[in-house]
Amino acid sequence: MIKKNFIIQPAEAKHGEYAETIVEEMALSAQARGTGIARRSPEYIKQKMLEGKAVIALTKEGEWAGFCYIEAWGHEKFVANSGLIVSPQFRKSGLAREIKQAIFRLSRKKYPHAKIFGLTTGAAVMKINSELGYIPVSYSDLTTDDDFWKGCQSCVNVEILKSKNRQNCLCTAMLYVPKDQKQKKGIKLRDFSNNLNLFERWVRIKKKILLKFNKNIITNIIQS
Repeated sequence: MIKKNFIIQPAEAKHGEYAETIVEEMALSAQARGTGIARRSPEYIKQKMLEGKAVIALTKEGEWAGFCYIEAWGHEKFVANSGLIVSPQFRKSGLAREIKQAIFRLSRKKYPHAKIFGLTTGAAVMKINSELGYIPVSYSDLTTDDDFWKGCQSCVNVEILKSKNRQNCLCTAMLYVPKDQKQKKGIKLRDFSNNLNLFERWVRIKKKILLKFNKNIITNIIQS
């Protein structure tokens, strides 16, 4: 970890030079965690920059440090802050929290009435989301937009998602509901900001169970 001052700003076309690095770091990070992601192309990342739907963090020397982008679904009723990634050398510096806060503010500005949701396997990300007002929810509370779920096709755990009829997977679903909207009945606030160790344990148990389930699915496919 290197302590530095970062410039965190909405990404623009000129930041397209970092797209390849961003995509590769996303893939390497997912591989290191042993989880899957919906892999995006450099062109997709550049498009988000052109649309003003991304936040990038750079050092004062112009070195790439972090990134996150916005996706809108269900006729802009739902918004996702996706692809949060921090350069390995700047992790554990608090930068991820700053980027999440910046992309959250940008999302609220662009889509003030949309529900903001996320799927994550990271305890640290869940803690940050909780601080921003997200709550853990079931998959049924998320968008039903097929285009969003198609993004999971490139994830290594997609068979688990399919077998569960899009109702469960390794990721934990979290949702932010604007104050001007009535929250659905049955959604109970669970603040993990002070219970990170407990959540990490729960994630490990969930991962172990679902990966075993996925292994059985693959075995049955091979034997059939």
